[in-house]
Amino acid sequence: QVQLVESGGGLVQAGGSLRLSCVASGSISRFATMGWYRQATGKQRALVASMTSSSTTTYADSVEGRFTISRDNAKNMVYLQMRTLKPEDTADYYCNYRDSSRIVWGQGTQVTVSS
Repeated sequence: QVQLVESGGGLVQAGGSLRLSCVASGSISRFATMGWYRQATGKQRALVASMTSSSTTTYADSVEGRFTISRDNAKNMVYLQMRTLKPEDTADYYCNYRDSSRIVWGQGTQVTVSS
């Protein structure tokens, strides 16, 4: 079993910054990919950023250059530093863990960007 707990969401003005954190616990594979997805109201959940165990990153085009994903494997943490936030970044953000046998989601944290 793997459990994920996110934190760091909140309300921020456009142009501001937030950092999301996710801590993983349980039977964590050192080969896992971890990432962040988001789901805005009325839209499908979509990838924001991910990082493989070898530190290869993938970003959605809409956040490239503004968001940075990072991992601390010693602490089983993954972070999403979000800068220059826009109202269209408003969504529920979900931490995601993926290894060869399972996909696990966190409970989500809400990010609201006011204009």
